[in-house]
Amino acid sequence: MSLDVRRVGPEAAADVLAVVQEAFGARPVLDPPADALAEDVDSIARMLARRGGLLATLDGEPVGCAILDVAPDGLVLRRFGVLPTAQGRGVATALVEAARDAALGRPAVVVVAREELPVTVAFWERHGFVETSRSSPYVTLALQLATDVDAPDAETMRGLGERVGRSLAAGDLVVLTGELGAGKTTFTQGLGTGLQVRGGVTSPTFVISRVHPSLVGGPDLVHVDAYRLGGLAELDDLDLDASLDEAVTVVEWGAGLAESLAESRLEVVIERAVGETPDDELDPRRVCLRWVAGQ
Repeated sequence: MSLDVRRVGPEAAADVLAVVQEAFGARPVLDPPADALAEDVDSIARMLARRGGLLATLDGEPVGCAILDVAPDGLVLRRFGVLPTAQGRGVATALVEAARDAALGRPAVVVVAREELPVTVAFWERHGFVETSRSSPYVTLALQLATDVDAPDAETMRGLGERVGRSLAAGDLVVLTGELGAGKTTFTQGLGTGLQVRGGVTSPTFVISRVHPSLVGGPDLVHVDAYRLGGLAELDDLDLDASLDEAVTVVEWGAGLAESLAESRLEVVIERAVGETPDDELDPRRVCLRWVAGQ
């Protein structure tokens, strides 16, 4: 058995819809009926176009899904379902783990369950979700997430960047802060791996901005170094607005400059645990990830 969970967009609307219809159709009849039963390909595609979703496959066949949404209190899982024939095979747990990665930098993963389905509520509670509110017949549960991550070496830093890269979507802005040698470019190298873009990511200091095209039809990576920029006017001269909606934009040294580029952003602050050790392998870092403003 080969179980795989991957991030998908509107191109997977038909597969996601098929899972939603079968998974929700197998549940007991509820009053009011589950909104998921009214979905069609177009409505699923519109939902996937916002933040994408997760599609689980067993031996290549779609068996589980979740659509990702965002709210001020965290990443929201919608239309979470697993085919009856695939239940008990680790699919739902794999989707939860993938959702945790997709929520990097957000305070929580949030779900809404029906109180008439106590087995479903118990599933979320077994995975660490805690009830945060109830408005009959709906129960909101949240899994609180840490936003500070220790990176004891360069390999861990690249791995964290890769996980973040897999969580990003077109239009996302990442503002990357840390002193010289803190590991900003190492983090961005991993991020490029997660996004599956072309070209080795290096510090753009001498060219200020570099574009790495996607190899898989996803968003390009625009990598900007604002260290030598004199202010917001010089940042505007880079004309990043032309690519912001279609790319993932990472701005090193962007604090105080790049916030105006988008309504929301992921702030990544890298701090050295040992202040004066120049060796990346011997100088552990702590990385703070935090989504701010907008949704």
